[in-house]
Amino acid sequence: MSVVSDVKKAQQSKSFSQYDVVVVGAGPYGLATAAHLQSKGLRVGIFGKPLELWRDRMPKGMFLRSHWWATILSDPRNEYGFARFFKESPNHDICYPLPIDAFIDYGLWFQQHCVPNVDETYVSCVERVDGRYLLTLEDGRQVQSPAVVMAVGVYYFAHRPEEYTHLPAELLSHEFDHSDFSRFAGKQVLVIGAGQGAVEYSALLHENGASVHLASRRSIKWLGPDRGDSRPLLEKIKAPSSSIAPGWKNWALEYLPYLFYQFPQEKKDHFLATHYTAAAAHWLRDRVIGKVTLHERQKAKLSETDNGVEVVLTDGEKLNVDHVMMGTGYSVSLKKLSMLHESLASQIQTDNDIPLLNPWFESSVPGLYFVGLSSVRAFGPLYRFVVGNKATAQRVASSVARQVTHTR
Repeated sequence: MSVVSDVKKAQQSKSFSQYDVVVVGAGPYGLATAAHLQSKGLRVGIFGKPLELWRDRMPKGMFLRSHWWATILSDPRNEYGFARFFKESPNHDICYPLPIDAFIDYGLWFQQHCVPNVDETYVSCVERVDGRYLLTLEDGRQVQSPAVVMAVGVYYFAHRPEEYTHLPAELLSHEFDHSDFSRFAGKQVLVIGAGQGAVEYSALLHENGASVHLASRRSIKWLGPDRGDSRPLLEKIKAPSSSIAPGWKNWALEYLPYLFYQFPQEKKDHFLATHYTAAAAHWLRDRVIGKVTLHERQKAKLSETDNGVEVVLTDGEKLNVDHVMMGTGYSVSLKKLSMLHESLASQIQTDNDIPLLNPWFESSVPGLYFVGLSSVRAFGPLYRFVVGNKATAQRVASSVARQVTHTR
């Protein structure tokens, strides 16, 4: 029996909640997009646990590399920014770097004021039948909508290099797997990676009592110290301030947020590969250098032993550790989005298994949008960061509103 006939029979025996648009995910991009969609007078369903990745998948003691003013969630009237949150929240002060707890509290405050109707049930399946989307929730409920926004963030995209995955889970993990490092106290841990996550996680492991080695295939790129508004005028002219970092390229990415999309994909890929390589914040230096053993420009070959993992580095040095943690970041792959029904996934045009998007963040399947990390290859590095939520929410909301108005 076909999927279409199955769904039609189900429709005859059950009633469905009907929405103009459904947002899958309640992180920064999901919340901002839902807020803008609601401002268009649309019936919006949003499913997921608010800020779950930040609350449950990022470690205690973590700080954000971005300034507080670069992590504002967008609402249509600009009423619920971080500055107002600080005024109304005596437990938090403006500071840099920003503690993750402050951002989580801000995100939840934003959600309560702007998107109070979040349904914390997970979506287990998204399929498309007769031009509409049918979403099945984990509790068995089903909802229908002509449009769906996939705002799943990095949740499904942890990059686990195949060369390491022969090790069992008790010996090998990804940075995504941890929010508390206390269990590593007294252990020997190898972290693999060179970016902010790998370096900060190395610091946190050390501060939780672990003996830490950090192996990176290239030298760690340390960012310069943040000087904020203390830069002289001439320097600000040469490299204007932006949410990503000072510089005209970064300024253009933020204030001309859709320009990057216009370039040929080959040029965009080259730009992403050469201008936005992994780097670590300056304020991590004192927490790492002299405290974590660095093995830069080294590849690690891993072998399971009776007592843990034997590590052989490129220069021949051998280490014996209790655990290996991959600080290898995240990579988008449509195959990892298990909630997409195979009949729907097969219709989505991709390149390198990344959805191809039109200028409105819409995939080749009408009414299906991808935002956040899934849009970086098309729209640029701005959308790796929280700051990209404003440009995303505005454009997606406008597109969905036009579609829904046309079909009503």
